[in-house]
Order: sequence, then structure tokens, then C-alpha cells
Amino acid sequence: MPANIPARLCLPRYWPTWLALGLLWCISRLPYSWQLHAGRMIGKLALRIAGRRARIAETNLKLCFPELTNGQRQRLLAAHFDSLGIALVEFALAWWGSGNKLEPLSEIHGLGHLQSALQEGHGVILLSAHFTTLEIGGRLLSRHAPFHVLYRENRNPVIEHVMNRARTRLYEKAIPHIDMKGLLKSLKQNRAVWFAPDQDHGSSNAVFAPFFGIPAATLTTTSRIAALSGARVVPFFQRRLPDSRGYVLELMPALTDFPGDDAAIDTARLMQLIEAQVRQQPEQYLWTHRRFKTRPVGEQPFYDD
Repeated sequence: MPANIPARLCLPRYWPTWLALGLLWCISRLPYSWQLHAGRMIGKLALRIAGRRARIAETNLKLCFPELTNGQRQRLLAAHFDSLGIALVEFALAWWGSGNKLEPLSEIHGLGHLQSALQEGHGVILLSAHFTTLEIGGRLLSRHAPFHVLYRENRNPVIEHVMNRARTRLYEKAIPHIDMKGLLKSLKQNRAVWFAPDQDHGSSNAVFAPFFGIPAATLTTTSRIAALSGARVVPFFQRRLPDSRGYVLELMPALTDFPGDDAAIDTARLMQLIEAQVRQQPEQYLWTHRRFKTRPVGEQPFYDD
């Protein structure tokens, strides 16, 4: 567990968080197959008590997969919460797992695409998305290639403290999401910067890009930063394999003709790319996020809260 903990994080109201992190640290010491089993149990419990987040996920699945029957969506919802529970365990594995333990868990494809893009000398945007495997995917990629990471602070100061220590240790540099100057500086230094632009952060600096056929407020950051810096965009995704076989990391060729003349078209293209990945592994996408929270003028909200 982390040392040098600030005194303010030792107050009694944070003890439950520390207890939960301690439990995750203990689970991360177990054999990998046991960790996955523990994660599934956590996910099944979470589905029973999640309430609001379960309703959000259920709404998202209904919007994005209207072709499924209600029974099929319920099974997908259950599989998603299993994946969420595993993700909690993977956080601990990513933060505290040893390199020797992680080495046999991953296979990587397309690393040459990242290396080729960096040879152009303008930096690389590692485009990802909010899958439940996001954290473990970043840790596994960091064993093969150095990169900077754009992050959004966690609201829980204890978790943010632990995550910040992990970012500092595992990645070359961690850049707050509001620090666009820092992001551009990293790209001008010909670094790869990893971030995921697929969440709803309101209508400011965003366009409504189709995601599963539904207009979804999406930041145009990727297009604008690529235009300002000349950086190439290399899609990077990971997926958890069945039967405790670990993970596959896939880096795709740098996008051609990107950015174009229209940031809205660029952003729609990125969402189509991400949607194709989600359809391959729908249970591993983060459905508990209100992806369609911001609506075009005149449209009714999809969520009750």
C-alpha cells in the first residue's frame, strides 16, 4: 500500500475506501484465475446493489441494442457487471502487479504502427475508449512502449492519491485533462499521448456524433489537437480473453486523411471506429456512464436522474 499518505486522507470518513483498497491489494496477490473469480463475485454483488448505475446501463443497452430481446439484454447487463467487478481487480493488478506476473498475460499486435508513426516526428495520439479493461490495458502497453497519459481526476481523494502514485510510477508523464498546453507540449516532444474521447462532458467544444445511431455529445479534442500539432492518431484497444487467458492489445495503423477539414466529420469517424470495437466485446464497454446525457435542443432526456 502507498506510503507517505497525507494526514487529511487518514480521517475516519476515508477508512472504508482504504479498507476496500487493502482488500483489492490482497486479491491482487492471488493467482490470476482466482482474481477473475473474485471480480465476478464483486460484479454480481454490484448488480444487486448498484441501483442508479444499473438503470443507466440498462437504458444504454436498450438504446444501443434494440434488436436484442429483453432477456438477451438482461444477460448482457449481467455479463457487463461481471466485467465491471473484474475491472476493479484489474485496477489493483495494474497498480500493484509485478512485471513477472503480468508478462504472460498479454499478447500485443501492431506495435510497429506506433513506432512508424513516431518516426514522423510530430507525436502520436493513442486513441482509446472507456472499456472496463482500460487501466490494465495501459499498464500492459507501458511494458512495451513509453507514453504519456491524459487523465481526469477521481472525485475520491484517496483513490486519486493512489492512482496518481501509480501513474507517476508506470507512465512517463500524467497530464490533467484540462492542460491542453501540456498535451501539445508532449506531442511537440514527439511523445505518444494516450486518451479516450468517448464520454459525454457536455456540449462545450463538442458535436453530436452518431454512436449506435444516436446523437452523442463528443468532444472534438482529437481532431483539433491533431490539426494543431500534426500528430498522427493511432487507435489502441484491448480486450480480455475468456478462460483466464489474459489480454490482447491491438494497435491499428495511423488514421489516414486525419484530421480533415471538418471536426464534426472527424469526430463522427472516431465514434464509428469505437462503436465497431464495442460491438466486438459489448460486455466490456463502460455502460454505466450516461453516454447520451446531453441532448440536442428539443430532445427529451433518456435518463431519469
